[in-house]
Amino acid sequence: MRVYVPLTLSGLAAAHRAGEVGPGPLTAYAVTPALREWYVSDDIEELEYAALNRAASASLRLIAGDPGVVRRRVVVAVDVPDGQAVADPDHSLDPSSLGEVRIASAVPLVKAAAVHVDAEDAEKDVAAAAAVLGAADLGDDDAQFTVDGAEDHELLWFGVQEIPNLIG
Repeated sequence: MRVYVPLTLSGLAAAHRAGEVGPGPLTAYAVTPALREWYVSDDIEELEYAALNRAASASLRLIAGDPGVVRRRVVVAVDVPDGQAVADPDHSLDPSSLGEVRIASAVPLVKAAAVHVDAEDAEKDVAAAAAVLGAADLGDDDAQFTVDGAEDHELLWFGVQEIPNLIG
């Protein structure tokens, strides 16, 4: 099962040093039954893209919670055994938790398929979105517009072997 783990660039650097994404439990995003129902699609590529975007939003939350990190969203795509990623049935209908899964333990970085990272030109918009994320959560339309502006940036795809260049 492909899961998408939200990180920051400093989190990616720590994972690279440790050789694993963790420690567990990890929150990740995947194509869950609730995500399939919400997205109303059978196209696995579209569904995985939706899960990736959910993880990118979670990465933005990590950034908002740590003013010292670089303002670029990071998502690591990892392949785990099917039973290792578990959706919480109590949250499956919560729109903010769509696609969310838990992984009990750290995941070896060798299981990563790719890394998705914002381009440098997204940093200004991501910083602005991180600054107003709380207001957007409370229904502020202007703040939501700013968050949407960050989400308009497509994450770039990188091979796992490129991690040293990303964190360098």
